[in-house]
Amino acid sequence: MKKLTAWLQWLDTHILKLLVVIYIFLIPLYPKLPLRMVNYTYIAIRVEDIFIAIMAVVFVIQFLRRKVQLDKQFVILFGLFWGAVFISFLYNAFVSHFIALPHLGLLHSARRIEYMIIFFIAATSVKSRKDFELYLKLMFSVLLIVCVYGFGQKFAGWPAVQTMNPEYAKGYILVLDAYARISSTFAGHYDLAAYLLFLMPIVLGYYMKTNAKGYLILFLITLATLILTASRASYISYIFAIVAFLLFVRKFKLLLLIIVATALLTPLSENLTSRLTRTFQETKVYVDPATGEVIVPKNLRPDELPPGDFGSNIGKIDTSKTVIVDPKATKDAKDQIRSSILRDATMSGTTLTPEQIEAMVEKTFGQQVPVTKYLIDISLSTRFQVEWPRAINAFKKNIILGTGPSSLGEATDGDYFRWLGEMGLLGTGLFLSIFFALIKRIWDARKLLAKEDTYFFYSFIFAFIGLFVNASYIDVFEASKVAYTFWLVAGLFMAGLPYYIQKQKKAK
Repeated sequence: MKKLTAWLQWLDTHILKLLVVIYIFLIPLYPKLPLRMVNYTYIAIRVEDIFIAIMAVVFVIQFLRRKVQLDKQFVILFGLFWGAVFISFLYNAFVSHFIALPHLGLLHSARRIEYMIIFFIAATSVKSRKDFELYLKLMFSVLLIVCVYGFGQKFAGWPAVQTMNPEYAKGYILVLDAYARISSTFAGHYDLAAYLLFLMPIVLGYYMKTNAKGYLILFLITLATLILTASRASYISYIFAIVAFLLFVRKFKLLLLIIVATALLTPLSENLTSRLTRTFQETKVYVDPATGEVIVPKNLRPDELPPGDFGSNIGKIDTSKTVIVDPKATKDAKDQIRSSILRDATMSGTTLTPEQIEAMVEKTFGQQVPVTKYLIDISLSTRFQVEWPRAINAFKKNIILGTGPSSLGEATDGDYFRWLGEMGLLGTGLFLSIFFALIKRIWDARKLLAKEDTYFFYSFIFAFIGLFVNASYIDVFEASKVAYTFWLVAGLFMAGLPYYIQKQKKAK
């Protein structure tokens, strides 16, 4: 009986720590297999949702028993932000009715709390510097596993579970083809890349703190994995964050080494180099002089980004220039014309024979004039033409509260636009205030830390900056695995900081 009592007491003392350890492994490594799909969306209830609910219940019980203490500053900031989110939800679901499906609005609102509650759970589980560093080393181990699995997908055909479209989100086991971008254990290449991008400065900071070469090797492995995701936004964000970090801490030799390593490893992915070079591309388009209608051929290899329609409008046509048109572009233009003819015939109830269709295709195509234009790729084009204007219009409808969580659909591909469109100035301002408080806490403590520890805590600031830059193009703070990881790491750094300050005080 005494042994059982002692074991229960030990469990009571360490239960949050055990749950955090499981969380560190579960979130990045367990595939996004659905338990139950949510109606009218391809969001699903998953294993991690159940586990985090269990963690939250245990945390609340421990709080009520006064076993844990919370940081009052962050309790206030988080509470205000969550309040703003739910005020926006309630107003837009039941007053303005911009949220068409209230259960989705409630789900999106609740997920804000779900993603962020780990900040407090992780922070209160840190009781010493040893705890903090244990968590970090476990995270680095998981990072290595994620990278190895990504290489396995690329070179050994290891399976993937993705949520890149509604069909994939049902939990199909996929085998990636030669053109596919790796996703490892994540839902897609973009959130894997954001996860890697976020942890890379921290790994590098820990290397500078310990001078252990293994962490530099882990950084290079992670870099190679990031390149294989072929995510331009994360790759550019990585370069910005790492260069800024190493310049700031004046580690010029290390910066040179990493620049050389990046230059050598980048050609590993033809997909990435192709996407970088095709961001702005010379494109042969077809213009109907009578109507001004433009056809942009998009028939390319699967690993190539086709041009978008943004900026394809043509003013005066210069017919004096000879334009050589690729046969594939001609075929694609005819296919688009054919699809348009069939669509119009279906809508009008007209029945056309194959011969009539082909005659109309040739006649319409014969009226086209080929013109050379420089166009941005379809990824940027979609943001400029559809997603970002939709978010801006939502913000204009209610600049204080936005149009509510879930009102912009599954993705806006730009967190800043999403925050403003869905939460307005109130929610966006409060969300940014949390980030500002995180950075300020470390910045204010910089003179109280040992030099090598200062470098390490700076790494969190630049990891956040990299993720924040990436958020201009991707909804990274809504990508579950990335959001879970960010708030975990933020909580750990805030909890670990006082122990390093104490260590420096004792050293003096």
